[in-house]
Amino acid sequence: MLIVPDVTKSEIVYLIIAFLLGLLIGFLIKNILKIGIILLAIIILLIVIGVVSPNTVLSFIKTSVTTITPEAERYATEALTYLPYNSIFFLIGFVVGLLKG
Repeated sequence: MLIVPDVTKSEIVYLIIAFLLGLLIGFLIKNILKIGIILLAIIILLIVIGVVSPNTVLSFIKTSVTTITPEAERYATEALTYLPYNSIFFLIGFVVGLLKG
């Protein structure tokens, strides 16, 4: 005999919200990666045609990383406290968002 635990409406709503959050975040990350690849292609083209030197690009990246990274890490840590990343429904939504987004 299979015993089914009682599931309340609030638990169902939580699971749906976790799935939707995972879906949206997966979609967002996939699009951010697409934009990153496009920017990388633009930078490579600019280097190839001689508009920008590789040293200029590297120095810009180094200064950007050193100034932006601590603040971005603080925001990411804060955001992780709000996400239900330990829920299987969030992870399923995240994977679907990455694949279908």
